[in-house]
Amino acid sequence: MGDYLETKIRQFRHEKGLTQQALADAVGVTRQTINALENARYNPSLLLAYRITKVLDKELIEEVFIIEEGD
Repeated sequence: MGDYLETKIRQFRHEKGLTQQALADAVGVTRQTINALENARYNPSLLLAYRITKVLDKELIEEVFIIEEGD
């Protein structure tokens, strides 16, 4: 299955005025993890996706993480 996650983390992070490091600190990961998520190089655990969603003040994980179906 070639599915992957696209995210709106960068957009929502900028709207809140957060740096990658500030978001990383808030959810308990490294800045490199946030960078990898923003560039679709890493799929988060459900718990991490939930934490990021809450820090970004979104109600649904689907607002932040979008599954793109591949061939």
